[in-house]
Amino acid sequence: MFQKRVLTASMIALINLCAITNIKNFPLLAEYGPAVIFFLALSALFFFIPVALVSAELASGWPERGVYTWVKEALGPRMGFLAIWLEWIENVIWYPTILSFIASTFAYIIDPALAHKKSFVLAVVLITFWTMTFVNFLGMKVSGWFSSITALFGTIIPIILIIAMGAFWVFGGHPVQIHFSFHSLFPDLTSINQLVLLSGILLGLAGMEMSAVHAKEVRHPQKDYPRGIFLSAILILTFSILGSLSIAAIIPNGEIQLASGGMEAFRYLFAAFGIPWAMPLIAAITVFGALGMISTWIVGPSRGLYATAEYGDLPPIFHKTNAHGMPVNILLTQAIIVTVLSLVFLLMPSVNSSYWALVALTSPLYMIMYIIMFISALVLRKKAPHVPRLYKVPAIWLVSLLGIFGASFGFCVSYFPPSQFNTGSKIILETFLIGATIIFCTAPFVIFALRKPHWHKKI
Repeated sequence: MFQKRVLTASMIALINLCAITNIKNFPLLAEYGPAVIFFLALSALFFFIPVALVSAELASGWPERGVYTWVKEALGPRMGFLAIWLEWIENVIWYPTILSFIASTFAYIIDPALAHKKSFVLAVVLITFWTMTFVNFLGMKVSGWFSSITALFGTIIPIILIIAMGAFWVFGGHPVQIHFSFHSLFPDLTSINQLVLLSGILLGLAGMEMSAVHAKEVRHPQKDYPRGIFLSAILILTFSILGSLSIAAIIPNGEIQLASGGMEAFRYLFAAFGIPWAMPLIAAITVFGALGMISTWIVGPSRGLYATAEYGDLPPIFHKTNAHGMPVNILLTQAIIVTVLSLVFLLMPSVNSSYWALVALTSPLYMIMYIIMFISALVLRKKAPHVPRLYKVPAIWLVSLLGIFGASFGFCVSYFPPSQFNTGSKIILETFLIGATIIFCTAPFVIFALRKPHWHKKI
């Protein structure tokens, strides 16, 4: 008989490493300098590991439809729709941040000064997203092939390179912009504005629920899956710490750009080693990898939202698929929303502040979804103990409460402007964040309330 359980702990770790770790996240982490070690350890304890373990149990018991099914079974169809909606819409809001990273990186192939031009960033953001949307119209085979090739060459190689060259920089006698001491390992906890970047750190560690579907394919899930999770945590945290410290050591703190900090670090390094000609090459490789990442995320959450159509949660207009089985109207709606949200690059004072505004909006929406997921896990332990689970979280109440606390804290601090850089008018920023959160959280309840019998998709 064919044995489906073929994954080992090390394989699970590599899957999670490729899915979550990216050079795009390093500049935000670098803002904290050596204190990033403290924040990443805290984030792992109160968020990263709880998400991985709880989603693994849920995926091994209810492998269909992901978070939509988990929440629907625990809290009902209305909350299930809210959960999948939040997972979809937070990705829609997140897209301009990865797209701005692509735009800023692409600028280093032409002229690095363009990375700070809001009009250039906006133009590349829109052209790239609409192009990748149409690429996904060609179906999962084309999208999957493209994503697989770009992941290796465009993500892993730049990460390893920046860590290796950062080590050469530090140990080669070059000027180091950070100083290590016992006190530097701990942040200033006296001001909430010093802690707000934590929401960006949590967001950078999010997504483990996507890989939890692999729990049922692990050879010995009760033993090997948690091993894989903790190995994932070690690898992801190690690469994140070393990568962010490499950037912090090379670029003065006040000059770190959230969208282009990685490329700035490479520019410093290549100049120091006498190989400035390599800059366009590494920029092209990094853009290549980022395109693969966004291709994957464009279609994944959209197909998850489309799955609710058969339950009548979406109007018939969103039931349409093309010859390749892709939900074209959902993808087009997604692209239109991204276009509108990307105008923030023209309204905010800088690319940095625009980038942060979108991260700050993405974070609370994603954190709400995680809080709902943790509550659902606890409810299902009581409500459906008979459902077989290949993996069960030990001390699930403790693990879930840790996750709820971490996600709740991440939600709250998202609404405070960071002290590390200028975000423009606080009134405009807060109005944008609070208003958009209310709109995006209310929309699924309105859609659900307006459901009609003919909305049920005919399978």
